Amino acid sequence: MIEPALPPLESLPLQRFETPAMLKKLALASRKLAELKGVAAAIPNQGILINTLGTQEAKDSSAIENIVTTHDDLYQDDLFPQASNVAAKEVLRYRQALQAGFQQVKRTGLLTTNHIIQIQAELEQNNAGLRKLPGTALKDGAGETVYTPPQNPDTIIALMSDLERFVNDDALYDVDSLIKMALIHYQFESIHPFYDGNGRTGRIINVLYLVKQGLLNIPVLYLSRHIVQTKPDYYRLLQAVRDRDAWEEWVYYMLEAVEATAGDTIETINAIRVALQEAKHSIRARYKFYSQDLINNLFTHPYTKIEYIERDLKVSRLTATKYLDALTEGGFLHKQKKGRSNYYINLALNGILTRESMKKGSQ
Repeated sequence: MIEPALPPLESLPLQRFETPAMLKKLALASRKLAELKGVAAAIPNQGILINTLGTQEAKDSSAIENIVTTHDDLYQDDLFPQASNVAAKEVLRYRQALQAGFQQVKRTGLLTTNHIIQIQAELEQNNAGLRKLPGTALKDGAGETVYTPPQNPDTIIALMSDLERFVNDDALYDVDSLIKMALIHYQFESIHPFYDGNGRTGRIINVLYLVKQGLLNIPVLYLSRHIVQTKPDYYRLLQAVRDRDAWEEWVYYMLEAVEATAGDTIETINAIRVALQEAKHSIRARYKFYSQDLINNLFTHPYTKIEYIERDLKVSRLTATKYLDALTEGGFLHKQKKGRSNYYINLALNGILTRESMKKGSQ
């Protein structure tokens, strides 16, 4: 079988990405991304953003692969993992894979093939590793094969080795990191190195690369939001690179995705920051049991439960229940029952996250 031509990315002429239109879009995307980095840093507890926005990204990225769930399903499954919502469990595995990859990048300053294999293993809950058997083909909505990725295991290993070098050696190709991210994403999706989970793994690589390059401190830029809205364009432009070498159109699309998603995320973070401050001041003024640990709990978990308060505040079950019931009576939380257990919804935070989802769906 003739393997598809996937030349080294560094062989692309740099001037292809130096047109006035491309440079203008790059400047806009870079400025918006820098603003997002600053806004995210203004939230004292970064875990709040990693958890809440990570769940948003997991939901959107999974929806691209037709794994569809609701915020309510996700947050309930987070609280009650013994429940059997298969789609919610898949989405939450994405969040775990993202966080595992983030820890690796933070620890090593690199994004290697082994890291990517670990991310995919966490995502798919198996250790299949890189593809070793032929037969993988990408099909369109009508079931027609539009692209057959490399089939030879040795070719896949060699291409991933080349990609690892491209990702981690800045001197290999002197181009802006946002353009480089777009090239990396195309190459990874075209190698299609795994039996399953390539799309979701590739979207995790996007944000981890930006963290590795120092353009973000934490993984909060989630391009899946834009891809969900423009799914036909995403697949069409990926294929256009394969069919007619249309790199410029693909890179421009990804820069637009960065600009749009960064702007949306800034709005979401600002709304979370305002809600957090309002809750902090109001709870501190009205309740003697106010603490920063309580605020962190309520804004890290859109849905919380008695056990979380016991653990995070180091209080008894009875005390945790009193706190949550008092906040429910005060209008901060909404109490729900599942089986024999209660859980509590942060009304302000849940409103922000579900409103963002509805806003996306209407676009």
